[in-house]
Amino acid sequence: MQTCRIKMNKAVSFSTDVKQMMSTRKSGTAKIGTVMTSLVLIAGLSGSAWAAPSSNAANAVTPAQTTSAPAPAATSTDGSAAPVLQSTTGAASAQDSQGPIIPKDLSVLGMYQHADIVVKIVMIGLLLASVVTWTLLFSKGAEILSARRRLRRELAALLPVRSLKEALDQAESFSANSTSSQMLRDAENELELSAGSTDNNGIKERTGFRLERRVSAAGRHMGRGNGILATIGAISPFVGLFGTVWGIMNSFIGIAQTQTTNLAVVAPGIAEALLATAVGLVAAIPAVVIYNIFARTIASYRHQVGDVAAQILLLQGRDLDLATRVEEAPRAQAGHKLRVG
Repeated sequence: MQTCRIKMNKAVSFSTDVKQMMSTRKSGTAKIGTVMTSLVLIAGLSGSAWAAPSSNAANAVTPAQTTSAPAPAATSTDGSAAPVLQSTTGAASAQDSQGPIIPKDLSVLGMYQHADIVVKIVMIGLLLASVVTWTLLFSKGAEILSARRRLRRELAALLPVRSLKEALDQAESFSANSTSSQMLRDAENELELSAGSTDNNGIKERTGFRLERRVSAAGRHMGRGNGILATIGAISPFVGLFGTVWGIMNSFIGIAQTQTTNLAVVAPGIAEALLATAVGLVAAIPAVVIYNIFARTIASYRHQVGDVAAQILLLQGRDLDLATRVEEAPRAQAGHKLRVG
């Protein structure tokens, strides 16, 4: 019996010890849970506190970045998601809107549309000068060619003629504004005005002077418009250079405003400025070439008019010499009869 009591006391004491140990373990577990919860809370707060300055520093270093990788969401101790600081793109978009506008169309038409108003005016003026140049080429070229063909036909018609009267009859088939017809009438008019004069050399000199003036007038008439070509060829490169200088000035002003030397930003403005010089050369080079062609052609035309004038003066001199011989023949015969008698 006593042995049974001893065993019962040991069992009760063992159960009591077990209960005490279990209670001790529960309190320790609670303490450990409390410590772990505190550590997680501190870690979350410190992580969110470090996230904000790091994102601000990234935005300050690279303002051109508008997107960034999302930060991992921090969880609180109760399982709910903690608020995460995210960088906004408003400031970046505002900065982009204030940046330089780079033209995407770099064709000739696109560069003209993006050019400054002064450069546009220069280009339009040079294009109009080019139009004038080509208009003079076709109009004046057709006029010179037709006049030279007409002079060749008239000179060929006057070469076999033996007197001024026959030349006047032949000139009736010429056109009304023909230079050859005008010079023939001048020679005839001089003979009529000098009808009572016996100085044939004086008549020839006066007729030659009038024909020389007629040749000069024909050259001046045919050279109209050639001065315009000379002016366009001389000043067009300088006008284009003025547009280029103005455009480059605007490009440098844009560089100062944007505070960037990026070639992608600077190159379009310089290309637009250089386009003015290209247009100036396009207007000047054909003008100079066409001017030289017309200068040679007009000089050849004047020589043809001079040939016609020389042929008319030759016919007039022949008529004067023949008329003088006809008048001197009866006088010589009368003198011979007097000497014989």
